[in-house]
Amino acid sequence: MPRSILTGAAIALAVLLSACGAKAPAGPDPNAPAPVGVVVVRTEPVALTMELSGRTSASLVSEVRPQVNGVIQARLFQEGSNVRAGQALYQIDPATYRASLDSANAALAQAQATATSAKLKADRYKELVAINAVSKQDNDDAQAAAQGAAANVLAQRAAVQQARINLDYTQVRAPISGRIGKSTVTPGALVTANQATALATVQDLGKIYVDVTQSAADLLKLRRAMAAGAVDAPTSAQVRLVLEDGSTYPIAGTLAFSDITVDEGTGSIGLRAIFPNPNGALLPGLYVRARLEQGVATSGILAPQAAVSRDPKGSATVYVVDAAGKAQLRPITVSRTVGDKWLVTSGLKPGERVIVEGLQKVRPGGAVKPAVIGAAR
Repeated sequence: MPRSILTGAAIALAVLLSACGAKAPAGPDPNAPAPVGVVVVRTEPVALTMELSGRTSASLVSEVRPQVNGVIQARLFQEGSNVRAGQALYQIDPATYRASLDSANAALAQAQATATSAKLKADRYKELVAINAVSKQDNDDAQAAAQGAAANVLAQRAAVQQARINLDYTQVRAPISGRIGKSTVTPGALVTANQATALATVQDLGKIYVDVTQSAADLLKLRRAMAAGAVDAPTSAQVRLVLEDGSTYPIAGTLAFSDITVDEGTGSIGLRAIFPNPNGALLPGLYVRARLEQGVATSGILAPQAAVSRDPKGSATVYVVDAAGKAQLRPITVSRTVGDKWLVTSGLKPGERVIVEGLQKVRPGGAVKPAVIGAAR
């Protein structure tokens, strides 16, 4: 056997024996403090907002109906377009109403002629009775006839005005400015005055209402907190709108009013907000969520949601690091979410360290090595 092969085998055997005699590396010390990340909680004013779902509606809605009977001759607008108040929308056949106006004008002319003759006669009799040329009875009859003729003129003028109004009503006009929807009738359809079915609907989309509901119990709780001084009045009445696709409407609205009656069926109170809609982006009937400020918690404590867990009973708990550097499980009470944090109403004090990272390594009473990663803001 060659000398080089023997030398290599000897070296390999020596390495093997050396490895067998080496000790295995030591594992992590189970008693070493677990490294964790903590935040230091503090008190601060916290804006209390709520998000309520609701529907949008137009600020003005007007249903277009005819005020006279007749057959539709023409539709004078384009469906889905913007119309002006007073703009003609439909033309009803005006023939019979024009004839009625002509007849009323003729009756007025006849009444005026009769009144003129009666007045002349009354004036003559007034002079003749003074010289006893006619009897007082004949004079009284002449004066009464003149007054009756004058009254008939007034009646005929009213009839002319009514006929003119009816003729004008043959043009069905827009009652308000806004966007008009689809037409329910076509030329040739017979319509009647004040019928139940609207010819079309005009909606003013310049401003949009958002109607939402709030639990009456939540409102009472908020008012009690305000009475106790824990919550101040809201700094703003502005409302933000979240659309169905999750985007936020860029223009803030204002809270218009809060209802004063609780709905017996749902136990809720209605709220209405008004939003400017200059570009027509908001349409009636949209499902939206309105965010509005209810008040300001003067000394609120916020805990990150990542630090809060639930026990088997569903109660909220957090781990805090005590003065001895040990993790203690602490039950807390939370009322609502504020962004990515919980608003804590009891269970935490300012300056306490709450564990937010490394929770999987933490045991109640176990030693930890905290590293501050920030304050709960």
